[in-house]
Amino acid sequence: MSGTLVIPIWVAGIVLILAAWAVLDRFLLPSARWFFRRRVNKVLEDINTRLDLKIQSFKLTRRDVLIDRLTYDPEVMSALDEKSSIEKVPREVLMVDVAKYAREIVPAFNAYVYFRFGAWVAKRAAQWLYRVRLGYANDEGLSKVNPEASVVFVMNHRSNMDYVLVAYLAAAQTALSYAVGEWARIWPLQSVIRSLGAYFVRRNSGDPLYRKVLERYVAMATAAGVVQAVYPEGGLSRDGRLRPPKLGLLIYMLKALDIDQSKDIIFIPVGINYDRVFEDRTLIRSLDKTAERRSAGYSLKKTFGFIGHNFALMATGKWYRFGYACVNFGKPVSARNWIKNNQSPKDTGKAVNVDAFARHLMSEVGKVVPVLPVSLLATVFVSRADEALSELDLKVEVHGLRANLEKAGAHVYIPHADADYALSVGLRMLTLRHIVEENEGLYSVINGELPILQYYANSIAHLAG
Repeated sequence: MSGTLVIPIWVAGIVLILAAWAVLDRFLLPSARWFFRRRVNKVLEDINTRLDLKIQSFKLTRRDVLIDRLTYDPEVMSALDEKSSIEKVPREVLMVDVAKYAREIVPAFNAYVYFRFGAWVAKRAAQWLYRVRLGYANDEGLSKVNPEASVVFVMNHRSNMDYVLVAYLAAAQTALSYAVGEWARIWPLQSVIRSLGAYFVRRNSGDPLYRKVLERYVAMATAAGVVQAVYPEGGLSRDGRLRPPKLGLLIYMLKALDIDQSKDIIFIPVGINYDRVFEDRTLIRSLDKTAERRSAGYSLKKTFGFIGHNFALMATGKWYRFGYACVNFGKPVSARNWIKNNQSPKDTGKAVNVDAFARHLMSEVGKVVPVLPVSLLATVFVSRADEALSELDLKVEVHGLRANLEKAGAHVYIPHADADYALSVGLRMLTLRHIVEENEGLYSVINGELPILQYYANSIAHLAG
């Protein structure tokens, strides 16, 4: 018998879609995955041959695997049981929280995105906005870093541009893993940040279970040799001065010494400074408790106004980059050596004095903060705020200040090794920003602008003693 089978068009459409999906799933997707995985592996092999600090296998482990390891970590489970017992909350409920915390913290590092996209963008952005300079590096100390040690770059925090600047300058040596605040957990920024190897931190969380999950991730990553970059100050400097260190992440990192008794952690001090910090006025305003709180709309308006103004200057050929941005790398600090030299025999086996260690690290960071033209001039103008100074007066003052700073061991960056040029670019920056004005050859501070000069002077105040 024969006959005709009639089916609705919508059924035929579903059959065709399912057939197409089967072909895609069985043939095309595996080939595409193989193609892209091959490209990523090729990039990774190429990069690892030229990096001084190799990308560790922990960083390349599948994210789902790391999340599971973190979720079911024995110490996390112990903290979960304790909280369940104290607060009378079912374990199943807390397990949901732990899994959420783990997914929130664990990054999704992609070497291709980091080196082929992130490093390129960081380089272009940094060079477009600033005259970027590597001022000083303790090459002898850096060359002696044990390749088996975990390396942590410890930096002062001047601007959100720090992430971009240091990632660009360190890209030839390694891939950095940053701790990033909750401000960046917005779509699609958070996905990009995770793919660059960063992990998110709730800086003011009082939940002990969350803190334990974060602690275990940081300790595991450090023990596995993941190269990290941290800001011990815990946030941007609001007055320009170095802030006292916060201990959280340092405590977690030092626990890696307990995980692997043969492991050392090498902390590399990094000093950063700018002729102009984009957030300077906002940071200074935040110190004024009486200042009216500005809305998000106002902030967006000012931001787009700033961008538009700079594009207008570019269009008319009057735009200048925002001065110099300089990074110095100091003498590496071995955690094990510091503990050995600063912990008495009777304290052996006791917890490390993390507070003293953190203060030592910040002291080392402070020693390598670069001195730039604007910070030199700002210091002079602050000290003689009520006077109008000629260019000759400024030269004499800056020369004396520079000599004193260099005598104290500070690293002063003089562009082109030309003191007159350094003075001119510093003055240009201050006059273009209407912080200092020139009248008949005399320079003076514009009324109301002394706080901004104090901010830049504060960045090197610790170097002058």
